Amino acid sequence: MRTIYLDYNATTPIAPRVQEAMLPFLAEEFGNPSSTHRLGLAAHAAVEDARFRVAQLLGAEADEIVFTSGGTESNNLAICGLAFARMLAAKSSGGASVPGASRGHLVISAVEHPAVTEPARFLERLGFDVTVVGVDGDGVVDMAAIERAIRDDTFLVSIMHANNEIGVLQPIARIAKLCRERGVLSHTDAAQSVGKISTRVDELGVDLLTVAGHKVYAAKGVGALYVRRGVRLEPVVHGAGHERGLRPGTENVPYIVGLGEAARLAGESLAARAGERMAMLRDRLHATLQDAIGESLAINGGRVARLPNTLSVNFPRVAGADLLKRCDHVCASTGSACHAGEAHLSSTLSAMKVPPEQGGGCVRLSLGWYTSEEDIDAAADALAAAWRDLSGQ
Repeated sequence: MRTIYLDYNATTPIAPRVQEAMLPFLAEEFGNPSSTHRLGLAAHAAVEDARFRVAQLLGAEADEIVFTSGGTESNNLAICGLAFARMLAAKSSGGASVPGASRGHLVISAVEHPAVTEPARFLERLGFDVTVVGVDGDGVVDMAAIERAIRDDTFLVSIMHANNEIGVLQPIARIAKLCRERGVLSHTDAAQSVGKISTRVDELGVDLLTVAGHKVYAAKGVGALYVRRGVRLEPVVHGAGHERGLRPGTENVPYIVGLGEAARLAGESLAARAGERMAMLRDRLHATLQDAIGESLAINGGRVARLPNTLSVNFPRVAGADLLKRCDHVCASTGSACHAGEAHLSSTLSAMKVPPEQGGGCVRLSLGWYTSEEDIDAAADALAAAWRDLSGQ
């Protein structure tokens, strides 16, 4: 059977034009961007052009973009880099550390990706305090809880823009406004939203924003961090002065060039309102499945704003993993792609208090640029047939 790929939230294929843009820098244009000869200058110019394209997509200035190895590194640089800068500033000011006293406080949500939760837990081990705020039954963060959580020593609130499992959007602009009013910096992991919906930093109001290349039709192993001018970070990796001293190491020119081209294509896609087409296909997929299965097919986060490409549904009376095994030509996920294969509910579904007997049938179906109507109809038929076989309907 023809493979149907509906796991775009896990990773995207490299767009053909992205691959074309990368190829010269894998072969003849191999210079080090720090070199001053022709090949080095060409590589440097290519990196700076890519920086401009990423900045343009985000509505930022080019010097506010730092290239990294991906979303995880960007999140670590944002969270730990800010915390380390705070520690060093306190030390240089001569402030005496009090045994047992907190070094500072940050706020995250209960539905963050491990690329945010693990840096936060690491900082806990270093003496920082972390508050985890909950979400409602649709997966939307509790604004009142964030407001209550902010303390005098809070230095960062980090809330994802769009959830990777259920696609639900968080009220980032409202959160950033609250943070500004309280003198706290804000960060958002926008790995899932960049290229799918608008992620302009002037609209969101955040101080730091994470980009992951392989979620936006670039290669795995490249990403970016938006750092608003005036925000001071301490590097988490030490070496030479690349990327304004924030990310040492010779730049990965081919992948950075690819990310720049992907950003340009994403801008074109947003301008062409491609999200409306994906939302139409997503809703067609849901309607077809619901016709076959009935009202018991529950959507996770279905009552609030979601990414246009994401459909997370709970198939009744079956396990999601068993369902996907039964129709293995449909590539999808039973939860967060980074935790596929886990038998227990994901952290997101648990935070939403989805009953285990319902959440066990969760399947995430995520669409992309290359998803066709034929893909949608064939996937719906295969999933419905597999469900009938497993459930005895």
